[in-house]
Amino acid sequence: MVDVVIIGSVALDSIQTPFGKVRDVLGGSATYASFAASFFCKPGIVAVVGDDFPQEGLTLLEKRGISLAGLKREKDAKTFRWEGYYEYDMNEAKTLRTELNVWESFKPVLPDEYRNARYLFLGNIDPELQMDIITQIKSPKFIAADTMNFWIEHKRERLKDMIRKVDLLLLNDAEARELFETPNLFRAARSALGLGARAVIIKKGEHGALLFTKSTHFNAPGYPLENVVDPTGCGDCFGGGLIGYLAKTDEPSEANIRRAMIYGSAIASYNAEGFGLEMLKKISVADIEKRFNEFRIMREF
Repeated sequence: MVDVVIIGSVALDSIQTPFGKVRDVLGGSATYASFAASFFCKPGIVAVVGDDFPQEGLTLLEKRGISLAGLKREKDAKTFRWEGYYEYDMNEAKTLRTELNVWESFKPVLPDEYRNARYLFLGNIDPELQMDIITQIKSPKFIAADTMNFWIEHKRERLKDMIRKVDLLLLNDAEARELFETPNLFRAARSALGLGARAVIIKKGEHGALLFTKSTHFNAPGYPLENVVDPTGCGDCFGGGLIGYLAKTDEPSEANIRRAMIYGSAIASYNAEGFGLEMLKKISVADIEKRFNEFRIMREF
């Protein structure tokens, strides 16, 4: 049995930044989120790839203890691909090419061993697929969901329906403003809470993240990095690390969500120091704990 089910893309990315470029590296929201969660618990991926997907990518995930029982491999089909670049403002990715390929017709079905999972992380996919997955989990204790501007622009009402079903909504500051049609992040968070979410996290890239509940809010700082190479997947690492820590401790209280945010931020900061999964493959739980403690010192006054 897996501790947390993670649905999202498993992809091949081509990325260029001012510090280099790579082609067809392992990427995708489910890849980054599950890799981050695996430092704390056993995640299970729900995704689809084509028969062009490299076996070494699957082997890498399995070696991390990530279940691939929910990963479908389509014959005579191509894997989701994304190509983009960053300029010196590393908070914004510029997309050059997106190929949905196998994702255009994917209908996720959870394997039996996933259905009893207590924790669920919904990557930034179609809200109708997110809703479908929620119905397939028997008795979830905590559901976190991410989204993106494409779904805000094309399926706003279905997205709001999905928010009513989750405990935690994650989105970035631009998405929060767009979804709730306000320049004020506090008002945007209140609108999300009004739909039924227990908590809202608004991600602000290198500047950290904001947590809002009905009674309070919390500001998690960004980690000051000297060497930012590629921020692709950092938001997914943040979400995956967060849900992984909550699943490990089995305590989705507000105080523990705050701690989980710092663990997620620590993992995301390592991810930004290399292309793809380059850095996450090198670090250990001890490295994450070290950076977690640095965050603690940064917040003392």
